[in-house]
Amino acid sequence: MPAALDHKFYFSDRDDAAVQLIETLPLERMQENETVVIGVSEGGVYFADRIAQAIGCKMDILLTEPILAPNNPEVAIAMISETEEVVMHKALVDAFDINEDFVYNEAQRKYEEDVLGYVYRYRKGKDLVSLKGKYVILADECIETGLTMMVALKSVIARGAKNIYIATPILDKAVYENLLSVCDGVFCPHKIQDYISIEYYYKEFKQASFDEILEMVESYDKYAIKEENNNEKETKQV
Repeated sequence: MPAALDHKFYFSDRDDAAVQLIETLPLERMQENETVVIGVSEGGVYFADRIAQAIGCKMDILLTEPILAPNNPEVAIAMISETEEVVMHKALVDAFDINEDFVYNEAQRKYEEDVLGYVYRYRKGKDLVSLKGKYVILADECIETGLTMMVALKSVIARGAKNIYIATPILDKAVYENLLSVCDGVFCPHKIQDYISIEYYYKEFKQASFDEILEMVESYDKYAIKEENNNEKETKQV
């Protein structure tokens, strides 16, 4: 009971979390450069959308899927993205004595059986928005182990992003220090020691439904159409 009395809520709801997050962002810098915001999870799309609206830029979702430990199906030991990048949690792989061949084989299976389905579900099979030479903000609802964000970083680097930033309302302090060393900046209003779970820090936490997420993603189709038209013009000029 005393622990409950000491419990501190950092956000009243997702809207409050989005407002606090956006206040940490250098919006002018992002508006002065060609910027794309990427939601790195379904929960991250809400925050990516709010950030993109504040900047006035494109938004898209990066689809990923965890690879679970064979001897503990609640623990993610690796992650694969729609760009087929794989990131392993080396400490867990070693701790569970898991062969890396298993991880890569399982990642390929997850890609074919799950990730490709997500791409069709959210983008009707279309490719991720172009990131080449652009400022990219990777947004998520929280960052606990950093595994999803690391595979997202690897994916956007492979797609030629110029500068990469991370934005989230709340994350673990240890993960924050790790991420700072591999990107151009981490924006986060609350860095937590001994992170528990996302619901713990909200007075009211409600997950977005599939229809809500899809509506947010599809609302940026106008940017994709404009980009396709510009590419066609450039091709004709060449």
